[in-house]
Amino acid sequence: MAAVTFDHLVKRYGDNLAVNDLTLRIDDGEFLVLVGPSGCGKTTALRCLAGLEEITGGYILIGDRVVNDLPPKQRDIAMVFQSYALYPHMTVHDNMAFSIRLHKLPKAEVAAKVREAARILGLEGLLDRKPGQLSGGQRQRVALGRAIVRDPAAFLMDEPLSNLDAKLRVQTRAEIARLHRRLGTTIVYVTHDQVEAMTMGERIAVMRDGVLQQVGTPKELYEKPGNLFVAGFIGSPAMNFLTGRAALDGDGVRLVLDGAEVALSGRAGAAARSRGEGSSVTVGMRPEHFEVGPQGGQGLVRLPVQVDVVEFLGSEELVHATFAGSEVVALVPVASEVKVGDTLDLAVPDTLVQVFDPDTELSLDGDGPR
Repeated sequence: MAAVTFDHLVKRYGDNLAVNDLTLRIDDGEFLVLVGPSGCGKTTALRCLAGLEEITGGYILIGDRVVNDLPPKQRDIAMVFQSYALYPHMTVHDNMAFSIRLHKLPKAEVAAKVREAARILGLEGLLDRKPGQLSGGQRQRVALGRAIVRDPAAFLMDEPLSNLDAKLRVQTRAEIARLHRRLGTTIVYVTHDQVEAMTMGERIAVMRDGVLQQVGTPKELYEKPGNLFVAGFIGSPAMNFLTGRAALDGDGVRLVLDGAEVALSGRAGAAARSRGEGSSVTVGMRPEHFEVGPQGGQGLVRLPVQVDVVEFLGSEELVHATFAGSEVVALVPVASEVKVGDTLDLAVPDTLVQVFDPDTELSLDGDGPR
């Protein structure tokens, strides 16, 4: 096992800056997820770490070794790709054993490593089968087993669940999380799926346009996003945003929008007030934090909305509504009995409202990350 460090990593493809000054440390034994939309630089950073891309600037360390100029086979890493990349003519056993056989290990040691990996992954009864006889989930486990037998300093995983159906993705991400707890090996995991990132990572590093936006635990990123991008990317359904101008009203603050106003109180009000009279302010509210028609008004930010669409999800409904010309999405209990065309009084506790500077896109929450 080993820590992994990106020290001011830069990667260019001609004039395209794919990774821009990435500085990040993944601790020994940590499960860190690199997440972001397509083209954000997360896979490029992983490929640089693996030695599959030549870096333009900065340093990469595995443990205390600078590995900039080392070929992949000397970096003591194992990579699991989006495609399973199994040899179709080989059995599961031979696929898993292939890489360590190249190191001329004794046959007994190779067999023991394969059996142990198969036991961990529940593949004992499949060792004599070929990939064409396996399901997608089983093939992905074989790909994981091929990495496990190498006993590397770090596992690098590039969108390993993308080719699986929804049910298998849930099962396999739980298996990978259990595998990490069992082996304790450093894992750097790349995905565009923020649900995967939230459920699997001990820490998450969010990237955008080659730039690291924020690093933290899933809870930290969910509760204290550092900017508008992180706030909108982390969480499903995505956070709602409303942008207006701050109007100071005695001790209170009103957010003035096109034809509507929203009274802000508590920490949200204080953050908006810090921008000054007439300044532009963006507030963010998560769909799952809304209540329908709560009694009382203290400590609540209220939105009277017009319902356009209701999506039934079982125990909950996803309500798409309109407020001041903007779409607002709320996740509410089915018992709320919301119907298309209804006018709803939605409210969210002011302690859960995020406030941002729309010009810099940075959080104005004094308790947030800096």
